[in-house]
Amino acid sequence: MSDPTSTVSNAFMAFMKEAPGQANAWGAMVQGLAQASALDPKTLALAYLAVLAALRLESGVPFHVQAAKQAGASREEIISALLVGLPAAGHGVTQVLPAALAALGSE
Repeated sequence: MSDPTSTVSNAFMAFMKEAPGQANAWGAMVQGLAQASALDPKTLALAYLAVLAALRLESGVPFHVQAAKQAGASREEIISALLVGLPAAGHGVTQVLPAALAALGSE
């Protein structure tokens, strides 16, 4: 990923620009939680995508797809992570697929 900000949503970019103190605090918390996790970076990235899909938070998907790819996740693993919640969360998890597929490109 050459420019990490190219996959960051407009809403998050506005948050970072207009509330830098809160954005820095948020970033520190996120980094702290990642460091405290027993999951390896790839598994953590895939699990995060599963949560985004279950919550239908489409705007974060492109950034986190790229993070999962950088952590070594394959296209198939990313799609599977997005769909893992189907039994519990229902068909709504498919709502994030278009954003994920666009972020994955034509690999």
